Amino acid sequence: MKVLLTKKYKFMKNFTFDDLHGKVCAITGGAGVIGNVIVYALASVGVKVAIVDYNEERAKEVASDVAANTGATIIGVKANVLDKSELESAREVIIEKLGPIDILINGAGGNSPQATTSVEQMQDTDLDNLKNTFYGLEMEGFDKVFSLNFKGTVLPTMVFTRDMLQKKSGVVLNISSMNAYHPLTKIPAYSAAKASVNNFTEWLAVHLAKMGIRVNAVAPGFFITNQNRFLVLDEKTGDYSQRGQKIVTNTPMGKFGEPEDLQGTVLFLLSELSSFVTGVVIPVDGGFNAYSGV
Repeated sequence: MKVLLTKKYKFMKNFTFDDLHGKVCAITGGAGVIGNVIVYALASVGVKVAIVDYNEERAKEVASDVAANTGATIIGVKANVLDKSELESAREVIIEKLGPIDILINGAGGNSPQATTSVEQMQDTDLDNLKNTFYGLEMEGFDKVFSLNFKGTVLPTMVFTRDMLQKKSGVVLNISSMNAYHPLTKIPAYSAAKASVNNFTEWLAVHLAKMGIRVNAVAPGFFITNQNRFLVLDEKTGDYSQRGQKIVTNTPMGKFGEPEDLQGTVLFLLSELSSFVTGVVIPVDGGFNAYSGV
């Protein structure tokens, strides 16, 4: 079959992130471990960043620290990702101080001991004490984790992409997790919520494609964060817990990731280098998703 070329193709002279310079990004969860390194990556290429966090003091502290180290324009803005009115107020502040929003990163999330079972698999011996199993979970904790991770992605997207609609351009990047592909034992709410984030990423990418807005996600593998530290490290020795060792054993690269390992993938998905990429979730996981365990 003959393929007709209707135009001359242009080859890019430089593969850089220069197109991101001067763009305005709102990032939820930017004051966390993973969010912080993403903010540094954004600052390094000249993005103007608004760190949106329910703890205004923490957001402003991180913003000040990154700005001092990079010279970038970074601000901290108060908003709870589950409160639409607070998000709308935050958007007004961002527009006033930085300009219309070009990029949204939904990074707010986390797990909680209240939504975590004590046992990995039920045994007959658990029948007399169900509190350590799925049957002992309190809905309050389950709802809290599911809402933070899933609704905390949906609501900021409703609010912070309005400027993108007007310009017919923009990028949304969601932070998913390996749990979306392979639910880990003990954390049903977190796993279910991140699976929902993946599905929502694909749905929204289709919904907004003709508006010039791309929607993608990254799925971090296993990084030691404040949310999972109690699960993967032994509090007394500082060594890996039994669970932490299982993770390392089942990660082909044989280690936990460093948050900085996400920076390149994030910038790629935000930049014009990925201009024909939408609706995908890219694992950054040291090979965990590819490994069957055998």
